[in-house]
Amino acid sequence: MKVRFNSVVKVLGVAAALACASTASAQSAGQFTAALGVNQLTPKVESGDISAPALPGTKADVGRDTQPVLILNYGLTDNITLETALGTPYKHKLYGAGAIAGTGQLGTVEALPATLFAQYRFGAPNATFRPFVGIGATYAYFMKERGSARMTAVTNPGRGVPTTFSIDNKFTYTVQLGTIVNFNEKWFADVTVNKARLRTDVQFSTGQTQHMKLDPVAVILAVGYKF
Repeated sequence: MKVRFNSVVKVLGVAAALACASTASAQSAGQFTAALGVNQLTPKVESGDISAPALPGTKADVGRDTQPVLILNYGLTDNITLETALGTPYKHKLYGAGAIAGTGQLGTVEALPATLFAQYRFGAPNATFRPFVGIGATYAYFMKERGSARMTAVTNPGRGVPTTFSIDNKFTYTVQLGTIVNFNEKWFADVTVNKARLRTDVQFSTGQTQHMKLDPVAVILAVGYKF
């Protein structure tokens, strides 16, 4: 799904205009911030084979998705913060790969990667640019898995029974790199890249299984306000 860059640019423009009238204290210990933006989540897939009786080399790929996100942050000190995000589930399409590349869409799944980050922000609270690094605990939750007729043809050919599947939920970790750009003492932009280590297994109604390395990368662009 393509990011709606025109909408993001308009939001940035409105935030910059409102920022001109702001006069409160700079971000510091004990302060909350909230940022609204978009997150493009791209799985970096290394697929295992679907187990027999599927053909050897029967693999899968996972498409990217973009969703709105609300980022909440609390300053423990002037440099150490806690951060989490709220948003709608990411809707991913599953495609054939390996020996079944070109077969088209195998199914869909929705994912919610809930993460709590601890961050270190460099520089003073009132600096224009504040790079930061973070590490977070992530729970990857999968829901609404739906297979297509192509999935049934790959896993259960000739039997006429549609194949269903589920993806195992997993605890893992995510690393983070980004920067805050302070427009003034109230308004800021947030540019962040997150990368998670995510390995999981797919369970098919036919009794077959598949191991998946997903390792998604998230690219976030947001505009925020300091309370």
